[in-house]
Amino acid sequence: MSRQLLAMALAPLLGLFILGIGNGFLATLITLRLDAAGESPVVIGWVSSAYFIGLALGAMFNDRLLLRIGHIRAYGSFASLVAVTVLLQGLWLDPISWFGLRLIGGWATVGVYLVIESWLLTSGDQKVRGRLLALYMISLYAAGVLGQLLLGVTDAMGVTAPFMVIGMLASLSVLPMAMIPRVSPLIEHAEPLSPMRLITLTPTGVMGSFGSGLAVAAVYSLLPLYLQRIGLTVNQIGQMMAVVILGAMLLQYPIGRWSDRHDRQMVLILIGTFCTLISAGMLLLPLNTWILASLLFLLGGGVFALYPVAVGHAADRAPAGALVRMSQGLLLINAIGSTVSPPLISPIMAAVGDTGLFWAFGAMSISMVVFFGWRRSVRPAPLPVAPFSPSTPMSSAGAELAVTEELMQGATEHEHVEDLSGAVPEVDTVEPLVGPPPPDESHIAYYEDGEAPPTAPDKQRLPDDTASASRG
Repeated sequence: MSRQLLAMALAPLLGLFILGIGNGFLATLITLRLDAAGESPVVIGWVSSAYFIGLALGAMFNDRLLLRIGHIRAYGSFASLVAVTVLLQGLWLDPISWFGLRLIGGWATVGVYLVIESWLLTSGDQKVRGRLLALYMISLYAAGVLGQLLLGVTDAMGVTAPFMVIGMLASLSVLPMAMIPRVSPLIEHAEPLSPMRLITLTPTGVMGSFGSGLAVAAVYSLLPLYLQRIGLTVNQIGQMMAVVILGAMLLQYPIGRWSDRHDRQMVLILIGTFCTLISAGMLLLPLNTWILASLLFLLGGGVFALYPVAVGHAADRAPAGALVRMSQGLLLINAIGSTVSPPLISPIMAAVGDTGLFWAFGAMSISMVVFFGWRRSVRPAPLPVAPFSPSTPMSSAGAELAVTEELMQGATEHEHVEDLSGAVPEVDTVEPLVGPPPPDESHIAYYEDGEAPPTAPDKQRLPDDTASASRG
């Protein structure tokens, strides 16, 4: 990556990192404070869901505001709203007020993500998107781990201190963006594929994205409640939540690269089985500190890998012209899952006890295993078309950022070997052919060791060629 490109990406990534430190432990803090105030798991679940409702609304509508006022002013507005909502929560504790503040905070937070991701999207061409996305993910996860570790430190300063620290960090995150000496990039509004069209195109991708939303929202919103109920201190809870995010950061890439060389439907089945076993371990094993930390590390790796592998599977089926709209549609499906998760799981915790969280995790994981297995028997998975990219649910611009040159090239080639003209009728595809692409077309090899996965006789690929293809 050139020094000039790194300089252009540094300011938004630094802003993301600063804001992400505070945002990383805010959900944990809110859950713990509501529980300490004597609120039921159901109330905590509804307050937690407000944030994800705001995320979903922002993912659908914030790009229109960004187009009107520009990136820097939009970032300042969204970050200021995040700071104000957090500081207001520190003034008084009221579940109804917190519901409204969390909803506004979620809407503003996804606005921040939209600004940063669209800025990165226009900072370079498709050849460097993979590296920009990797830097984005490193900043996001590193901030999350550091934020969770600061939970105990800030909580020891006083009742309002954590909210003040988060508000100050949100305000400070404006500085890197405000000092950028360049014109704001331009973005275009795009409509995501409808849920019905997504179900037609990739039922497995829809189920994986929805299930990931259910699980990840429960981790952020209800896992701190479970940890507090089993007797951990605030500082220990922050450390355990940091372990979960660390597992997500370290295990997502190897799981994804493994999915590049195998049937992604089978990988999704194995992830679901893995999460089921981790849930059983949380219910059955004697939980000392090391066993609990190990299980949570593995849980983070499994739960957070589900979404990117599901999106990767969906990309294997999508025509090249529908990749961005498909990713944006799956993002909304994931947001819906995140929204309904706390209100669905918290009553189970209220009814059967704190372990109800892992009974719910187990039930969700088994359901996904059954569904993925059924889909695999009905329709075998297509071959992987491009290398896995670690990702997390982002904004609509982030969905486009994840569509790299390799993914576009792989999807275009896939259209040649399978007639995808009817998959998304309103999207143009290349002329469908039977057999490999013509000899004069370029092909990007993305398997580092030179080995491609087994192919059917009528789906042979050309020899490796590192020539780049332009965006279709």
